[in-house]
Amino acid sequence: MHNQDAPLYHQKLGEEIRDAAARLLAEDVGPGDITAELIPGHQRATARVITRETAVLCGVAWVDELFRRLDASVTLRWSAADGDRLEPGQAFLELEGPARSLLTGERAALNLLQTLSATATRTRHYVDLLAGTGVRLLDTRKTLPGLRLAQKYAVTCGGGHNHRIGLYDAFLIKENHIAACGGIAAAVREARNIARDLPVEVEVETFDELDQALAAGADIVMLDNFSLGDMREAVKRNAGRATLEASGNVDETTLRTIAETGVDCISSGALTKDLKAIDLSMRLVEQGNAG
Repeated sequence: MHNQDAPLYHQKLGEEIRDAAARLLAEDVGPGDITAELIPGHQRATARVITRETAVLCGVAWVDELFRRLDASVTLRWSAADGDRLEPGQAFLELEGPARSLLTGERAALNLLQTLSATATRTRHYVDLLAGTGVRLLDTRKTLPGLRLAQKYAVTCGGGHNHRIGLYDAFLIKENHIAACGGIAAAVREARNIARDLPVEVEVETFDELDQALAAGADIVMLDNFSLGDMREAVKRNAGRATLEASGNVDETTLRTIAETGVDCISSGALTKDLKAIDLSMRLVEQGNAG
């Protein structure tokens, strides 16, 4: 699994935060916020962002960067950090600065917070369901376009773990790879030749494929849509030789029973793609003119 402490990851995340802030402003503000021009340029305001539902916060650095780019004179005071649980009605961010700038940045900031907090919240819910099992919850590459690292980060804020970040930091040998390579053993062997230091995972659909993956020395074996009984049998056959990952038909009703089969980890695309945005709102609470 990906090492969150790797310097490259943090470097890429920093670049993602800066790039995302620039993209969000470009798509929303464009050449200028014409509605904000209704407000006198000298008018200042204070605004608060609240949540209307229980949530796990994620996106602080993105919002900080967004307003830094939009108007560095805006002051942001956070009363919660990424990974903190928020309760309905809780105000967790206060902004102070030119009223125009607060209103111009409002939607871009809320869009990002609502989406990343949704990922962190869903992840925390699933992690809570797994409490006491020792099973790790993993994300997938089924992320929203352009938000890969942001959503991967949000998963960690919810207590989950990152699977590979992309196609470059781990092998995941699937059905078509196996067919093109001429078999599981050949695919694993070639993966070792290409990058011996990277983890090699093989997706299997049958016990025969499981046995082949274990014989080939795969580090991780993904059990694709195995029944609960077959998962338990796979755990016995594996006998600790490889990390076993369960995938397919994972939701809040099946998560715990899958974990109880004895697998090591469970991956779910629902953490990053099947999302309902967290209900957040920003309200101006004080206005005045610049001294």
